[in-house]
Amino acid sequence: MGFGGRILYDLLLTLAVALITYNAIISSTTILLNPGFPGRRGAPPSRSSSDPVVQMPFDRRRAEGRRPRPFHTAVTASDSVYNAWQCRVMYYWFKKLRDATPESEMGGFTRILHSGRPDKLVNEIPTFVADPLPAGTDQGYIVLNRPWAFVQWLQKADIQEEYILMAEPDHIIVKPIPNLAKAGLGAAFPFFYIEPKKFESVLRKYYPEDRGPITDIDPIGNSPVIIEKASLLKIAPAWMNLSLAMKKNPEADKAFGWVLEMYAYAVASALNGVGNILHKDFMIQPPWDLEVGDKYIIHYTYGCDYNMKGELTYGKIGEWRFDKRSFGQKPPPRNLPLPPDGVPQSVVCFYITHA
Repeated sequence: MGFGGRILYDLLLTLAVALITYNAIISSTTILLNPGFPGRRGAPPSRSSSDPVVQMPFDRRRAEGRRPRPFHTAVTASDSVYNAWQCRVMYYWFKKLRDATPESEMGGFTRILHSGRPDKLVNEIPTFVADPLPAGTDQGYIVLNRPWAFVQWLQKADIQEEYILMAEPDHIIVKPIPNLAKAGLGAAFPFFYIEPKKFESVLRKYYPEDRGPITDIDPIGNSPVIIEKASLLKIAPAWMNLSLAMKKNPEADKAFGWVLEMYAYAVASALNGVGNILHKDFMIQPPWDLEVGDKYIIHYTYGCDYNMKGELTYGKIGEWRFDKRSFGQKPPPRNLPLPPDGVPQSVVCFYITHA
């Protein structure tokens, strides 16, 4: 196995051992509601020749002497145990990769805590405390606090970098991330389940025909996205208002479900004339993506279930499994059992970061 090279793989293995001593038990009285995830029975559908995903231009990699464009990484979180252990793991690997490559464009880091009060991690992880939405506003959909938290952070925080990477607690950075944004365009990962064309009749309530074709709405969420701070300052209020409006609309709420806030960001971006370079190598999502390759982020949102032959048993609890939702009230224990032979490299890679 390799993450783009044997050296990085050895580094991750070494650091995974260090993480065993790092992963302490976190206590909290607030438990995050299960965020769910889009259902899936097999690999994502293959894309046609009209594939909206475009390759990033690589001229910036060849341009020696180009002025560095550092970006600030921001992660929103609640004060739940569920979010806390994910943030600790995420920040641990962020620091390791950034510190190991001082020439990278990975700049500062902020956990945007939308609980309205400091928690036990404020002295461990750089944290901005944001107010939650008024009680009952999120209607049990806690993700609605994310755009509101970003609005507060952008208005009040002193952010030195001119670019921002919006990430999530369940992201593991496995390769130093360059600034993938370019020429006024954001850089975003395309999700196969964000389908603006499929829901055009619903989206036209928020993106009228006189604004442009429905294809102006990119198949993205807010994360992972690298974007100019100036652009995000314009997008964030619209993202917040659209999220709230869609949640109040039964038709939109039913159509978009747990990815409603992602659709709201995509529409807000289009309304503000901010396009995105769709970078399919931004991250992988095990167990569907099997190899890490040259990807930058592992997103472990899906449960991984296997029998002892290393065969995927998705939809059925496996003899060996890792599902972040199994750890809603306490973090993963130390010395987790290793996956059986035959489990894909992508699963092994993110798993050892939690060992």
